[in-house]
Amino acid sequence: MPIIYLSPSTQEWNQYVTGSGSEEYNMNLLADALVPYLLSNGIQYTRNTPDMTAASSIRQANQGYYDFYLALHSNAAPEGQYGELRGIIAFYYPGSAQGQRAAELIAEELRAIYPLPDLVTTRATTTLGEVRLSRAPAVLVEIGYHDNYADATWVEGHMDAIAQQLARALTRFFGLPFIYPMDPVTGTVSVSYGTLNLRSYPSSTGTIIANMPNGASVRIYGEWQGWYVVHYQGHVGYAAAAFIDT
Repeated sequence: MPIIYLSPSTQEWNQYVTGSGSEEYNMNLLADALVPYLLSNGIQYTRNTPDMTAASSIRQANQGYYDFYLALHSNAAPEGQYGELRGIIAFYYPGSAQGQRAAELIAEELRAIYPLPDLVTTRATTTLGEVRLSRAPAVLVEIGYHDNYADATWVEGHMDAIAQQLARALTRFFGLPFIYPMDPVTGTVSVSYGTLNLRSYPSSTGTIIANMPNGASVRIYGEWQGWYVVHYQGHVGYAAAAFIDT
């Protein structure tokens, strides 16, 4: 199953014009909203912490093996245009085909909910370290302008919707079905013989990740067409719901 590095902004000095808090604060709220969608869709993650910086986040990510790097930010207009600009920009590194593909998917999904869809764009950049230095395909998405009152209030009032669209983009990127979050429950494997396969995709043709014996305790985070998204002993995958009691 895919694993991403999730990097909400650590810029506590960039304040929202609404007075709701900083870019760091609001992007961490967005990351909080995204986590249930990641869990329900079998996407594992490592997340930075507010005491880190963009540089230390990149270093941490590059010490591991991630399938994708997602940086969450909000934007600010340059001097002389304070409060005048709106829009969403998904940045990627030029030459990264996978980064560009992910940026386009994110932009496409966010256009569905942003009030000015023509202002949701993608852009190649060599100046942003989080896309330039990441070993994994990376996107830094600037979600609205926090110095623009309309954008700031839109972000604050649409955390769950933004998180859902980001998750939809990620599932499309990884070729997975999108699954709405559910309240996690504990289940027990119930097979009459052998073991229950934990697979990489909700299909009998999905690669087997682990074998779960009868009576094994699992944590269930989502359900899709007769399959559960299951966490089992550090593994994450799909298992046939018919063989798990809840």
